[in-house]
Amino acid sequence: MKEAYFTVMRVASVRPAIAGFLTLVAILANGVLAETPVQNLVQLKELQSKVEQITGKGLPATVSLFSEKSESSGSGVIISREGLILTAGHVVDGLEEVTVVFPDGKQARGKVLGSNRSKDAAMVKLQPEGGAEWPFVELGDSKSVKVGDFVVSLGHAGGYDALRTPPVRFGRVVALNPLGFIGTDCALIGGDSGGPLFDLEGKVIGIHSSIGASLMSNNHTGVQNFMADWARLEKGETWGRLTMNPLMNPDRPVIGFNVAGAVSGGVQLAEVYPDSPADVAGMRRGDVVVSIDGQQVRSLRELQGILSGHEPGNEVELAFTRRGESMTSKVKLARLADVMPEQK
Repeated sequence: MKEAYFTVMRVASVRPAIAGFLTLVAILANGVLAETPVQNLVQLKELQSKVEQITGKGLPATVSLFSEKSESSGSGVIISREGLILTAGHVVDGLEEVTVVFPDGKQARGKVLGSNRSKDAAMVKLQPEGGAEWPFVELGDSKSVKVGDFVVSLGHAGGYDALRTPPVRFGRVVALNPLGFIGTDCALIGGDSGGPLFDLEGKVIGIHSSIGASLMSNNHTGVQNFMADWARLEKGETWGRLTMNPLMNPDRPVIGFNVAGAVSGGVQLAEVYPDSPADVAGMRRGDVVVSIDGQQVRSLRELQGILSGHEPGNEVELAFTRRGESMTSKVKLARLADVMPEQK
């Protein structure tokens, strides 16, 4: 009989191992990061049941992606009956086709569609097999994720293994990146890249991107990064460049200024780069950015989050104030590397 594995214990049926699982949850819940601490055995059992439900539905849709051309493998997750797969950009980089392996060993062909390397987001489409409908899971909302939220991670750790199903990892959100990346303490290893990160509603909120300083410090690109580029990805476009620090990605869209900090009404500029979109728009040191395309800017994080939904070349309307006077200007976003050549 195949078995699923949690990071800290083996479970053929989750209920017999409830004591070990409850110990793990109790440790997590007592941390200051837990948004809704689990306070009694009933709540712990409810959480246990949710993990079982997520695993039961998520496992059939969590696939291994293998390339005979590169002899590399990663993971992916099916998010539609028609066989659309989300995965990490680096898993399918340079490939046109992959072999899709299901947990039960069944194989199918997958066509690589588009990839935004800057966000490590890519799509693969299962090729039709007599009108077959594929197992799939629903997408959630990564924008609503909070530090401390419990999450469940699936993926073909170490590559497809016929002797077991994809390991199940339980953890929590420990960091949020303004560019749409999520940090968790779910233990991941090679082969997990491209696999799904679920919230406790059983919806996919992220795709495994990279391992951090340790196996329990990992980054996931949020589904919002896919949503922002959905049409381009489905059309098969590939663009951008992946870096370990997304904020230093040379293809990141920027306006061309440094922020001194948040002030009443917005964020104040400390420096405007010469010949940048901000400079062309006539912005100066001391100006206060109030909004971008009508979205209020109250912190550097909000500013970066708004810009992460755009690409270089997009035009946005900037509202700012100068010594109390309101001003607006339309600017065309530039690449970070074009504004700061040292970032090339």
